[in-house]
Amino acid sequence: MNVLKISEAVSIALHSLSLMARDGERCWKVKDLAREVGVSEAHLAKVFQRLVKVGILSSVRGPQGGFSLARPGEEITLLEVYEAVEAPLYEGGECLLRRSSCPFGECIFGDLVGRMNREFREYLASKTLGDIARGGR
Repeated sequence: MNVLKISEAVSIALHSLSLMARDGERCWKVKDLAREVGVSEAHLAKVFQRLVKVGILSSVRGPQGGFSLARPGEEITLLEVYEAVEAPLYEGGECLLRRSSCPFGECIFGDLVGRMNREFREYLASKTLGDIARGGR
């Protein structure tokens, strides 16, 4: 079992956009990209709607249309993609019970949750789609 949970929508976005960054200026059809990534066209289209809305992707309608990155992959961080699909990533520790105070006085995990959140956020902020496309994990 994984401690870190990344939603399917975020995974779809990160993998699809990394492929798009690798191929530069290419305009992708949802059908082709869904096949390449191995996901449903409907789910990919829904994720892409969010990414167009926040300016990460551009879309062109019509038979010759499709999706392309709105900016170079080197200018789009993984954090920007994550937060466009999910929500702003909280930097601190958060009560796993969603309570304002712990019934034990302090969290049974100490600062572990906060440290993990900060480290994950820092990693996402430090990597771009261009890094991933070039194989720089």
